[in-house]
Amino acid sequence: MSPSQHPAASDDARPPVYDDGAATGSPQPSAEDGGPFGARPPGTSNGAGRATRRKGSVELRRGQATVPQSDNMLLDADDTKGFTRTDPWRVLRIQSEFVEGFGTLADLGPAISVFGSARTARSSSYYAIGEEVGRRLVQSGFAVITGGGPGAMEAANKGACEAGGTSVGLGIELPFEQGMNEWVDLGINFRYFFARKTMFVKYASGFVVLPGGFGTLDELFEAMTLVQTGKVTSFPIVLIGVDYWRPLMDWIKGTLLAEGTVSEKDLSLLQLVDTAEEAVQIVAASAGHDHPS
Repeated sequence: MSPSQHPAASDDARPPVYDDGAATGSPQPSAEDGGPFGARPPGTSNGAGRATRRKGSVELRRGQATVPQSDNMLLDADDTKGFTRTDPWRVLRIQSEFVEGFGTLADLGPAISVFGSARTARSSSYYAIGEEVGRRLVQSGFAVITGGGPGAMEAANKGACEAGGTSVGLGIELPFEQGMNEWVDLGINFRYFFARKTMFVKYASGFVVLPGGFGTLDELFEAMTLVQTGKVTSFPIVLIGVDYWRPLMDWIKGTLLAEGTVSEKDLSLLQLVDTAEEAVQIVAASAGHDHPS
């Protein structure tokens, strides 16, 4: 019987309470109190009149307590649904992405993540700045990490590659991007955004952000949140393009700060500059690296 075929528990028909896989440190019931070798009387509750059942580290109550045991679902599995389409399999896939990312980047050394639009044209002034950012970061002793796509990401990878540094691309499955750009020397492709985002932060000493769209804003605000909440420390975030980013900063000050949803201190999380030299100088100083003149 599948989980959906089991009726929900009611006050008149409460399922027995038992443990089909106690968590570490949990006392194991004896035959005298009803398990595992003695049946507990139906209707046993958690003291609040509610049916309760432990399933490993999970506690199930009310209707949830009637789902089959893990062994039932394993041994009596519905063969019509492939395992690769189940959540446990997805967990293994997610785990494999973290293992692949950690294993590949563990020896990368100091690095800076560079973000920006995939739509930045090669003729754009911001593309040229992106190349200079990549080159200057390498000259300051950093590897360069980008999303591995075209546009501003390609520019930073190109600058790093031509400067003889390590050029990293962390790709993601998207319907409108076509694989890694040609300047990526070390590339990893991800299925899941959250696994990829972890690598951007874990292996970087700071962010340099060129003009971009929703994806760039997503990465920017996540970095800001991690710094604001103390999840990462000494992590500079530099925005290149004062004219591009100033309206965003004005909105943060005029709306968020005015409404009290952020503090004055939070505004210092971002630094606005117009040149690659200024941006690299800031992240290099924060990491204790020398910046070439």
